[in-house]
Amino acid sequence: MLAFTAVPARAGTPEARQAAVPAAPVVHTRAGAVRGTAGEGYRTFDGIPYAAPPVGSLRWTPPHPAPPWRGVRDATRPADPCPQPAGEIPGGSTTEDCLHLNVTTPDAARPDRPRPVIVWVHGGGFTTGAGSSYDAHRLATRGNVVIVTLNYRLGALGFLAHRGLRGSGIFGLADQQAALRWVRANIGAFGGDRHNVTLAGESAGGFSVCAQLASPTATGLFDRAIIESGPCTGRADRPFAPSALSLKAADATGAKLAKAVGCGGARHVVACLRRVSAARLLAAQDTSQQPAYATGLLPRDPNTALARGAVHHVPVLIGSNHDEGNGWAAAIIQAGTRITPANWPRTVAGFLPDPAQAPLVARTYPVTETNGGPVLGAVIGDSNYTCPTLQTGTFLAAQAPLWRYEFADEHAPPLTPGPTPFPLGAPHASELTYLFDLGGRPRAMTPAQHRLANTMINYWSAFARTGNPNTPDTLHTPIWPAGYVQSLAPDHTGPTNTTAAAHHCTLWNTLP
Repeated sequence: MLAFTAVPARAGTPEARQAAVPAAPVVHTRAGAVRGTAGEGYRTFDGIPYAAPPVGSLRWTPPHPAPPWRGVRDATRPADPCPQPAGEIPGGSTTEDCLHLNVTTPDAARPDRPRPVIVWVHGGGFTTGAGSSYDAHRLATRGNVVIVTLNYRLGALGFLAHRGLRGSGIFGLADQQAALRWVRANIGAFGGDRHNVTLAGESAGGFSVCAQLASPTATGLFDRAIIESGPCTGRADRPFAPSALSLKAADATGAKLAKAVGCGGARHVVACLRRVSAARLLAAQDTSQQPAYATGLLPRDPNTALARGAVHHVPVLIGSNHDEGNGWAAAIIQAGTRITPANWPRTVAGFLPDPAQAPLVARTYPVTETNGGPVLGAVIGDSNYTCPTLQTGTFLAAQAPLWRYEFADEHAPPLTPGPTPFPLGAPHASELTYLFDLGGRPRAMTPAQHRLANTMINYWSAFARTGNPNTPDTLHTPIWPAGYVQSLAPDHTGPTNTTAAAHHCTLWNTLP
């Protein structure tokens, strides 16, 4: 239960005026009490441990229960992110005591009924990111839902594989399951409905949702799923989108890391690796990280599990962005690549699993002297995200209720400052600013974009509540017809059935 305390003060004094502001809320979890922060219409509880610190002998072990504490734990600021290089987190992090989560809830202490819960898994290629990057107060208050954001082990610390090591290749996914178990056990104290939990994520977080859908050890941990730009049918040979790799391949990557940090010839390789600093491991790990399948947590590649129907049959909301690949294409252009009609077939060959596919792709995506950047972006986005997302939806639709969207705001606020070589449209991750204040700061939006943000929050929260994104308020929230892709754009949100053709999915679905 939320508990509010106030300090008596004389009327008319500064102390009395300050006392009118709700006092810091206190909630009692099973491990101990936490004191959070009162916002305007919401409450936040940051840095709550959901598992024991994975340090020392617990490095590269499945998550252990968080130890209880006495008194009231301060939960007014986020805990450190999991170890990662500098990027989304300025300066990066080397703190392994990072298995914490954050809860945002509307401020009514005792709601009439428990609220739906959305558990958010951050993206970042399984190497970067933190739950605290996602300020969820707009989603919580407008949607009347409880939001949980979490950290999970990343990079080599989250996905190391080594022969004989229990939990090889999936420690980060196991962390996510530990957080879901914490939610089932504790979220009622925050006003959440432990029987109505939606697992959601974007990019690597979206693929994490795919992995949990395919994981037998996730049975009973969530009731609905939201997958944003993280198709379950991602392939390792199309490396812009997240995917899984076999345990055998992960073992080879682990052996390479052990050799790089001086543990390759050790008698006890894992014991040696546990003595290596997090900073040194980060410097030596591959830039690309994926969870491993052929493991207890993930017996099959999610792609294979989906095709066989071996997934949890829960309602799913899934989608991608109209211009997923433009951010990568812009970075490639800014790094010095110039695309012309003459060099386009040779250039595009470098982004395909089989260079022999280049002539057909080049003909399907013609380049002029001025459009090379956005055309490359279309190739990256269509092949890695849009068409795999539609294919994922086709598989899922045979298993359970499915709702599809395409985020299509061609003037979406940029995620990072600075000029770009061409307009990016609606690139990868641009939909996030409509649901969250990323980094704790809202992006500038037009009135039409604010309306779209409200519409999306209405859809996401309604889906979390009932498994259907439609709401009774059809005046402000357009109807989302079942069986169609809902285009999400300012002032023209509605169904479309041309997505596959517009993104040349017949081509991408037939290429080996």
